[in-house]
Amino acid sequence: MCGIFGYIGKRDALPFIVEGLKKLEYRGYDSAGVATLKDARLFLQKCQGKIADLERLLLRKPIDGNIGIGHTRWATHGKPSDENSHPHSDCSEKIAVVHNGIIENYLHLRRELAERGHRFSSVTDTEVIAHLIEEELNIKGTDLEHAVSRALKKLHGSFALAILYEGEKDKIVVARRGSPLIVGVAENETFVSSDIPAILKYTSRVIYLKDNEIAIITQDDISLKNLDGDTVKKEISFISWDPESAEKGGYTHFMLKEIHEQPKAIRDTIKDRIKLDSCQVHFDELNLTEEEIRNINRVVFTACGTSWHAGLAGEYIMEKFVNIPTEVEYAAEFRYRNPIIDENTLVIAITQSGETADTLGAVLEAKSQNAKVISICNVVGSSIARDSHGVIYTCAGPEIGVASTKAFTTQLAVIYLLCLHMGQVRGIINRNEAEEMIKELMAIPQKIEDLLQSEDEVAQIAEKYFHANNALFLGRGKGFPIALEGALKLKEISYIHAEGYPAAEMKHGPIALIDKNMPVVVLALLGRRYEKILGNIEEVNARGGNVIAIATKGDNEIKEKAQDVIYIPPTSSDLSTILAVIPLQLFAYYIAVKRGCHVDQPRNLAKSVTVE
Repeated sequence: MCGIFGYIGKRDALPFIVEGLKKLEYRGYDSAGVATLKDARLFLQKCQGKIADLERLLLRKPIDGNIGIGHTRWATHGKPSDENSHPHSDCSEKIAVVHNGIIENYLHLRRELAERGHRFSSVTDTEVIAHLIEEELNIKGTDLEHAVSRALKKLHGSFALAILYEGEKDKIVVARRGSPLIVGVAENETFVSSDIPAILKYTSRVIYLKDNEIAIITQDDISLKNLDGDTVKKEISFISWDPESAEKGGYTHFMLKEIHEQPKAIRDTIKDRIKLDSCQVHFDELNLTEEEIRNINRVVFTACGTSWHAGLAGEYIMEKFVNIPTEVEYAAEFRYRNPIIDENTLVIAITQSGETADTLGAVLEAKSQNAKVISICNVVGSSIARDSHGVIYTCAGPEIGVASTKAFTTQLAVIYLLCLHMGQVRGIINRNEAEEMIKELMAIPQKIEDLLQSEDEVAQIAEKYFHANNALFLGRGKGFPIALEGALKLKEISYIHAEGYPAAEMKHGPIALIDKNMPVVVLALLGRRYEKILGNIEEVNARGGNVIAIATKGDNEIKEKAQDVIYIPPTSSDLSTILAVIPLQLFAYYIAVKRGCHVDQPRNLAKSVTVE
């Protein structure tokens, strides 16, 4: 959840580190700190607050050096404070450690270290790492690399680490287990980062660390080893994202920019996967043969948060077009409840970052029971992508805003294509049906562009309801997952309590909450459940509620029943989920802006959830 950035090269490290931390602040923003080495001396500054607070501190108390590490924190152990901020040091203050993850046995280690005379200045789990390394370095003849290796063998849990030591003035040692960390390779300088956007400005050449690997980085070399000291072959990957994609590009917030990027993101995701002449779909890295597809007798989507909502929408499409019983599981529950799966079960893990801890755990659990596992992911070379049997990459580009937008809609597009492919293989979808499905999908980006033209109307509706403390989102069928996603977006960034429900379930409890102060957002799209939804709207009106309807363009009847209407262009019911979520994203965004909330960095949240 936290952000790590490091630099080693010929230039002053501090500007690179501060700029890198700004790019990573979506991963955590309750405290920040930096450490540098110069003339074999360690310099360290840290404080509670955002990167701007750290910058002000560094203006008063500057540090320099051409090697350094930095950290922006999302608190797990210990409240946000100067003392609990990273980097953490040892008793002699010669070691600096920054850490993302959770050390599960830190209390046991801390007690042992304290009994041996170590003094602690924080209540974090991270500080024990610095003291463990200190002990190992006190063994005659031990260098930093071997001290780190031996210390890490004592840790239970997850970590991404970057470490400096006064005794080795030209070296950063980094390591990972369960938390992401990459090394960026440039001309005469090297970067370390928790995520790709922070290094895009400097290089597109990266090395992805795998679990239990250590990188020893000097001015002249990068060497990779495992915890036993065996050399690991270096593989440099190339990132296709352009640096501008990680910038705001004139938008007020990353979230608004990413909402507007959805037409391009969907075009990029689908364009090379459809063979128009044969109406076939292909995936380069699916690794699922036609025979395996025909033998599947059960599908399980597993994910967290917004990705779980994509899976829930996918359940309807999978059962309709592929005719396979389908379930949707929260990854955190799936991985621990002994799921009944076998070699004929297809598990589809959905993740934006490819590093979500619970989803990764679900992937490993499914593989241990011989299920076939594919992932839908936005980050090439990420942990979940590597650990799956096959992967379908979305092409959303970097998503910086904590509240996911374009990652969600590209996930929906990929699920639609996957169901089309599987339906064709199983003989359920014929050529004419496939042609029509492809035609509808290829029209979606333009329809989103048309829909975004009504942004001002959504902003005006948000103006009416930003004062609300509670909101209800209702949908039927495929509208239900979008109701959940709309409610999640609103609560994430505006802090309004919002709940999503199947519309029919409103009568079984939530209807008691409805009054004139509680807006009710209803997915009221034309289709076979339309009359039922109108009945639910009447029930809200009868109790003095205010209805905001997401409706199909051309539906004039809805205006007589809803206080406010937002229209989306007509499309097939199976793709209506993609269009319907756009105004809900905008609605949440403009309410949050009106309430003065920090849209891109909502309180208590971070972008990539790499801890359980």
